[in-house]
Amino acid sequence: MNFSEKVVVITGATGGIGKATVEKFAKEGANIVLVDLNEGALQETAQELQLTEGKYLLVQADVRHEEQVERYVQLTKEKFGRIDVFFNNAGVEGVVQPITKYPSETLDMVLDVNVKGVFYGLKHVLQVMQEQKSGSVINMSSIAGLRGSPNVSAYIASKHAVVGLTKATAVEAATYGVRVNAVNPSPVNTRMMRSLEAGFNPEYAEQVKEKLTQTIPLGRYGESEDIANAVLYLASEQSSFITGVIFPIDGGLSAT
Repeated sequence: MNFSEKVVVITGATGGIGKATVEKFAKEGANIVLVDLNEGALQETAQELQLTEGKYLLVQADVRHEEQVERYVQLTKEKFGRIDVFFNNAGVEGVVQPITKYPSETLDMVLDVNVKGVFYGLKHVLQVMQEQKSGSVINMSSIAGLRGSPNVSAYIASKHAVVGLTKATAVEAATYGVRVNAVNPSPVNTRMMRSLEAGFNPEYAEQVKEKLTQTIPLGRYGESEDIANAVLYLASEQSSFITGVIFPIDGGLSAT
């Protein structure tokens, strides 16, 4: 998979999965636009991964706001002239609470980031890809977008919404030669899962992890690199006849 001179936009670029994906695209020669809410973390990520000067762009943006999404798309066009790959990755977990006690302000935040942020990214990136008549979009959903789980209703709802957006836009975008797919990871060893484990049982987070691991047929959490590898495949010409796919990366969990 050679992405030499391809232009890749990645939101949530400083998180575990985002950073692993940036690293893999960089090794394949891509020009990368790193988008994240935390400007300091963007600088740290670029330095840590030793990104090549001139082949990356850092954009601080809050994906909840359409004008900021439009801005990162415009800055990408100004620097690189096109967008070949879009990893629509930014997301938040919310809190662990039963729906009867779930804070309304947290619900709004989860839906704003995980649904509106994905929607706005699709809206503005697909305009660029429509003009090019080419491109590949990979949306970040979750195994939570395919099944139910107690006490994380806002997150579950948001990731189901991403599945719906993926299917709808895959059909639309196919008319101009653009592919749209989603990846649906099971638990991955990232900050988000540490937060959720502690939310489920603050005093026994490690036991929560062990219990969740036992539900996965392959017997482990995913790693960020597992997800990044799938994103690169869906971005590449090797998957040129794949669109509208909801792709579990879950160690067999969805088969149970």
